[in-house]
Amino acid sequence: MGYRETYADWQKDPEAFWLKQADAIDWMVKPTKALTDHGDNLYEWYEDGMVNGCYNAVDRHVERGRGNQIAIIYDSPITGKKEKITYKKLQERVADLAGALATRGVEKGDTVIIYMPMIPQAIEAMLACARLGAIHSVVFGGFAANELAVRINDCRPKAIIAASCGLEPNRIVEYKPLLDGALQQANHLPDFCLIYQREEHRCEMIDGRDVDWFEAQEGCLKAACIPVEGNFPAYILYTSGTTGAPKGVVRATGGHLVALNWTMKNIYNCDPGDVFWAASDVGWVVGHSYICYAPLIAGNTTVLFEGKPVGTPDAGTFWRVIEEHNVRSFFTAPTAIRAVKREDPKGEFRKKYELSNLRALYLAGERADPDTIEWAQEILDVPVYDHWWQTETGWTIAGNPAGLEALPVKIGSPTVPMPGYDVHILDETGQPQKPGELGSIAIKLPLPPGTLPTLWNATDRFMQSYLSTFPGYYETGDAGMMDEDGYLYIMARTDDVINVAGHRLSTGAMEEVLAGHPDVAECAVIGVADGLKGQAPMGFVCLTKGVNRDHSEITKECVARIRDQIGPVAAFKLALVVDRLPKTRSGKILRATMVKIADGETFKMPATIDDPEVLNEIRASLQEIGYAKES
Repeated sequence: MGYRETYADWQKDPEAFWLKQADAIDWMVKPTKALTDHGDNLYEWYEDGMVNGCYNAVDRHVERGRGNQIAIIYDSPITGKKEKITYKKLQERVADLAGALATRGVEKGDTVIIYMPMIPQAIEAMLACARLGAIHSVVFGGFAANELAVRINDCRPKAIIAASCGLEPNRIVEYKPLLDGALQQANHLPDFCLIYQREEHRCEMIDGRDVDWFEAQEGCLKAACIPVEGNFPAYILYTSGTTGAPKGVVRATGGHLVALNWTMKNIYNCDPGDVFWAASDVGWVVGHSYICYAPLIAGNTTVLFEGKPVGTPDAGTFWRVIEEHNVRSFFTAPTAIRAVKREDPKGEFRKKYELSNLRALYLAGERADPDTIEWAQEILDVPVYDHWWQTETGWTIAGNPAGLEALPVKIGSPTVPMPGYDVHILDETGQPQKPGELGSIAIKLPLPPGTLPTLWNATDRFMQSYLSTFPGYYETGDAGMMDEDGYLYIMARTDDVINVAGHRLSTGAMEEVLAGHPDVAECAVIGVADGLKGQAPMGFVCLTKGVNRDHSEITKECVARIRDQIGPVAAFKLALVVDRLPKTRSGKILRATMVKIADGETFKMPATIDDPEVLNEIRASLQEIGYAKES
């Protein structure tokens, strides 16, 4: 059955379609119905089923005689270490770790924060939580102490699992001081912190709170898999909100198992035993869905890579990993491919490796520009598939279902909606747009399994953020269009969340940090075009009256504040002191217009602007630092 037939099969009877897909998962109690409608456009999947995520990702493969298959390949060019972990060994490690957590009181329904780098223990921690029915929340190791504290306060973890450090190509990032700082700021404290001491840097432990990873497991019984309801939360993953307050996306257990399992063959064309590699981080949604859960649920081998696209040691590191580990499908962000292209434009490093085993390259996380796609296709000689999804959805909204039927690629489009997603292009009044017309991308409810049913302890905010603009639809926050063939095109964000190297970051959160500077009276942060990262944040600050300090000192302090309070992941390096900001008569800052000026694009003078001359002042300031060049 091809794509059109499969999509039509889903449209004809969505609940029957997803109940059939659920047969590929091992349930303790099979669900008798797929969808539950709670009213107010709130839905849940597989509510009357009982299931365990860790069992489906690990134990069932061991029980079916595949325990000796490699589950995880750990490859760290930074440390030079490599490790291959079988499904049997993974089962033992996870059961031991879960036993240690259970001994210290972690049980079904408790939350656990995981603050770890790209090491096998991060995946083991996620799976150990799933084994117990505990709800994990992985926080990216690059986030600063106050960002970690915000998440601690919101999800109130019973325990925090952390490593002593993360590693960058030329430095050690000490995690423990960040964790200690977060706990000093937080108004909630965990019962204990479980610390994995890395050889590269051992941290100081706090008596009575911190427990060593290995010592905690001594004398503990292995934990069994605890059944949870199909609609029970598997994890919380915080994503940036436009107000600066993070939104805790909830992922329900049953739906995420069913949907992710479906994608591994139908989208990524991977059969059990194939090696799949997603070059992301466990702190992001790609790391949750496609480093940890999906490959293991489907019986694949997943690659856990601790390195960078360039510099560890060179621009050939991706190709070396693909050849050495026999990777069949490779998934990364366009910014990573751009970094390789910038370092090795002629693909000389690519020529050193034999990559006949690679079937396709998958790109997501930001818009894949045509130059990057064409370059990758040329040097790899395999299809390059852009696909589009979000932290909120957990898996592909629109893509090329290569395992079902490889559709013709249209560069610039992530191809077509997947079964489960009824995608519409709407104008401001909610009316459908014609093919080729730009509008807001919205998905008719209900969303499919594996997507967010709500936000953590914030159902009202969930409804306001996603369901209020277009009644009966999920608002994606992206603008785009569809062509006559049903191919979707993603054109822009419709809010002020910017995409820095595939990481969605809130400009509002950055503005809050800048506004806290004692000399700053007012500020704005925008995302400007960046050839490598896609977008880079740029801050504009207006100084408090009477401040006559050197402007360069103030901007340095602004950059340091963002790095300290949000983290290096923000890549915030540009700040400008300006006399005033362009605003509407009602006081709204014209951020979209500022972006167009910075990127050298033409723009229409906003009808509601208070003083048009301010835009000329902004342009002059930008031109002094090499921006606002007319295209």
